[in-house]
Amino acid sequence: MRILVCGGTGFVGRHLCRHLAGLGHEVVVVSRAEGPAPAGAARRVSWDKLLEAVESAEAVVNLSGAGVADGRWSARRKVELKASRLTTTSRVVQAILAAKRKPEVLVNASAVGYYGDRGEEKLVESSVPGGGFLAELCMAWENEAERASEAGVRVVTARIGVVLGIDGGALPRMLPPFRLGLGGPLGSGRQYMSWIHIDDAVGLLWLAASRRELKGPLNVTAPAPATNREFSRALAASLHRPCLFVVPGFILRGALGEMAELLLGGQRVEPAAALGRGYTFRFPELGPALTDLTHPLPG
Repeated sequence: MRILVCGGTGFVGRHLCRHLAGLGHEVVVVSRAEGPAPAGAARRVSWDKLLEAVESAEAVVNLSGAGVADGRWSARRKVELKASRLTTTSRVVQAILAAKRKPEVLVNASAVGYYGDRGEEKLVESSVPGGGFLAELCMAWENEAERASEAGVRVVTARIGVVLGIDGGALPRMLPPFRLGLGGPLGSGRQYMSWIHIDDAVGLLWLAASRRELKGPLNVTAPAPATNREFSRALAASLHRPCLFVVPGFILRGALGEMAELLLGGQRVEPAAALGRGYTFRFPELGPALTDLTHPLPG
């Protein structure tokens, strides 16, 4: 297949490009950045060549979007977060609708933030959306992507959890204090983290692109979500460090404002659609996933 990846220079995008290339597919990356194509991609095209690129692709994967944890959620930052998702997705969908030759599938990123802060409630793809800024953003994001179905294109919205990798995402930010023995739970520690190893994240994105019977939401999470306390203890154990400290919620709220809800709220998400289609996780359990990332085998 020729697969078009928008946002292919980001953390998940880079891994996805290498994974798809390893399966023998031709990968084309759409990016604003200058320079050579990322590893695994055959070439890079600019956004002004989007229509031409869409017309030559069998599948489109859109991972574009500014990082929600990259800055305090000021009014200006919220506008940026919305625009980086909705505007980009709208451009991709408009190109699909205008294309003379249309791709078979659009896999569009979303996030488990769709479900809002839901405590211990078990959440699957059919669960209703939650409330709050992230939930509203994800709903609008998914609705925009779904417009591609008007052209007969299969649409999968990938509700991505906390992706664990050593070269991007949340884990590298967590490692320094834990390596010093200063890591620990955030707030109560009871909030759930719906995590996934980067290898399984790209595996599920490929599942979404390749399985023709799969459409609608797909939870891109491991089958064993962990509370923040469980995650903290597992990370400390993987580094052979203690887990003694707690960061009070009021400190996080004072430092981060509304964005603190990313850390103090949570979702207990299960990948029901993936499991129902027989996907076999490489890292279904948290301990082995963290050990693989913090103590990789040579080669």
